Amino acid sequence: MMTYYHGNESGEIPGVLPGPPPNPPWGYYWWESGAMWGALIDYWHYTGDSTYNDLIEAGIQWQAGEHDDMMPSNWSASMGNDDQGFWGMTAMSAAETNFQNPKPGQPSWLALAQAVFNTQAVRTDNTCNGGLRWQVYPFLSGYDYKNSIANGCFFNLGARLARYTNNETYAEYAEEIWDWTTGVGLIDSNYKIYDGAHIETNCTDINKIQFSYNMGVWLLGAAMLYNHTNGSAIWEQRVNSLLTSTLDTFFPNGIAYEVACEPRLTCSTDMFSFKSYLTRWLAQTTQMAPFTRNQIMPVLKSSAVAAAQQCSGGSNGRTCGLSWSKGTQWDGTQGVGQQMAAMSVIFTNLLQFENGVQIGPPLTNSSGGTSVGNPNAGAQSVVDPTAITPATTADRAGAGILTTLTLVSVTALFGWMSI
Repeated sequence: MMTYYHGNESGEIPGVLPGPPPNPPWGYYWWESGAMWGALIDYWHYTGDSTYNDLIEAGIQWQAGEHDDMMPSNWSASMGNDDQGFWGMTAMSAAETNFQNPKPGQPSWLALAQAVFNTQAVRTDNTCNGGLRWQVYPFLSGYDYKNSIANGCFFNLGARLARYTNNETYAEYAEEIWDWTTGVGLIDSNYKIYDGAHIETNCTDINKIQFSYNMGVWLLGAAMLYNHTNGSAIWEQRVNSLLTSTLDTFFPNGIAYEVACEPRLTCSTDMFSFKSYLTRWLAQTTQMAPFTRNQIMPVLKSSAVAAAQQCSGGSNGRTCGLSWSKGTQWDGTQGVGQQMAAMSVIFTNLLQFENGVQIGPPLTNSSGGTSVGNPNAGAQSVVDPTAITPATTADRAGAGILTTLTLVSVTALFGWMSI
């Protein structure tokens, strides 16, 4: 996987993969770089191999942005709430595993995660009666779309921050976004999770395509809240229902399968990586909600065996494809996503609950977590979307009003978070 990364070479940009598409030979959007660092943090946590730790630290810090909120202006032309959310979840993973602390003067892992949450908490609006939009800025084409992954990242991060800090405000936000997502129908009564819907239809035109990372991000968030609430019945039921839906849809024959694109290998660059997040978050779910272990660990094992067999292609004879169910018949695809997915599902099998050393569960600030947070993180962020686009005099007048209103909201939020 790391042969695709050149950010540590002279003249390259630290923290990011080559991209975005169609840059040859492969191109990757900014979010997948953050997701890759998250996978490598877990790799270190499971294996103890610190080979890449300095690259991980440098890469995340380089992309933290001018306001330490995982929103560098260089990527504003494609910035989604889900993009920022993935970098925030990676920072959260660093805090939960006691990953090596940043250098003096750099933001802590917990503070970065808090900044992402704080900046997103003021972006929900009244269209469709709530929820986050897909894209951050009005000039982006996805600004009229509300989707499960953007809201799922926010839910996941809120649940994990609630557990780590024991601050109930995070849990309240997470529960609110759960209620909105189920209420609008992006999570249906059978716990299938659909992609999204447009605000022009009041979010009634639901795109019912299903992606595995949606199941993973919501399932782990629910498991975190189950753990945080000391095993509440409602979160146990939701974890069980999400897990049943996940296994029924994405593990035919016990092997992870990306149903939206794998049948004909019509996957986008992004989709090739989705199994990485699904399998890692399933593994963490077993730690947060132990009653899921007997269902999850067998499919992680069978998927790992199948993934390893699929890593038999390319000129080196060990390039990984996506079609794990094809066994040793390499499917001809290659890239960061395929390598990351295979790596992830294999190392999750290092989890042992009997007759072995168990990989430590995510930490909290009361169980050994050392990352020092900042409840006001993100307060210096650019909250006015028009601030990075050319504006007319009328625009600037409207923006002044918008900025004032938004800053009032941000100030109130940060004050509440501090309490």
